Amino acid sequence: MTPAPTSICIIIPYFGQWPFWSDFFFESLSHNPDINWLFYTDCGLPDNPPPNARFIECSFHDYCQKVSSVLGINFQPSSPYKLCDIKPAYGFIHAEEISEFDFFAFGDMDVVYGQLRHWLTPDVLKKYDLISTHNTRVSGHLCLLRNTYNLRHAFQLVPDWQKVFENPNHCFFDENHFSRLFLLRKNFPTWLRKSIFFFNTRHRRALFREAFSTTHARVSWIDGSKNFPSCWTWNNGFLTNNLTGNKDFPYLHFFMWKMEDWKNQPKEKLLADPALYKEACWTISAEGFQPANRG
Repeated sequence: MTPAPTSICIIIPYFGQWPFWSDFFFESLSHNPDINWLFYTDCGLPDNPPPNARFIECSFHDYCQKVSSVLGINFQPSSPYKLCDIKPAYGFIHAEEISEFDFFAFGDMDVVYGQLRHWLTPDVLKKYDLISTHNTRVSGHLCLLRNTYNLRHAFQLVPDWQKVFENPNHCFFDENHFSRLFLLRKNFPTWLRKSIFFFNTRHRRALFREAFSTTHARVSWIDGSKNFPSCWTWNNGFLTNNLTGNKDFPYLHFFMWKMEDWKNQPKEKLLADPALYKEACWTISAEGFQPANRG
């Protein structure tokens, strides 16, 4: 993988089997050619792996052994979902693999990316050491950290982090415990938080800016309402929706549709055409992945 100026590597360990939307996910990666992804997985290589993604094949057991060895703990999770807790430690765990990059990041697979560099501008990447796409917490579905010694070790500033990691159950370490290192008094008005953080370098160099990427969740829409877009359109790498015209978004985190509308639905209903991802344009909604010109 060849790093770009202000290079970024997004780390995603994923085990089990690729989700039914994985072709759409990987297609959206390929339209961000100047950002790199690193996967640890036992799912096998995708049929058409993006050139900007590296896949390291290993079992879930072997990956947990690697985590235990590098962190000096006994990491025995009850399920792969526990990996969410150790996301802030990915830079430490994979320090060798990311040594050539300026930023490392953690993310999820229940997303489709738009043009990430439109959000991660040169000015943002120069000014901030941590970049979250939520206003009041670290965003587990995408968060960037500058690849420095201090940021790779930052998770160790959380009291009793070893106990949290060794707990086999998911403890929301990434979005809860780790957030507190950079965002104290998160319920204070934004202007007051900025005043407090001005004198703290770690807080001052952390950007918490809402990307409105996770719809139908607790964060209200751009206008402050709960009237969320009902349909998103991916068009040659650009992501828009039915409420904001041509405004493009960095990514869509369709967690709520996945957990509610898509739950117990047959894959064939949510993805009528497995080859749809090859098209230049398609939509995502509560009905799944559909042609853009449908109906």
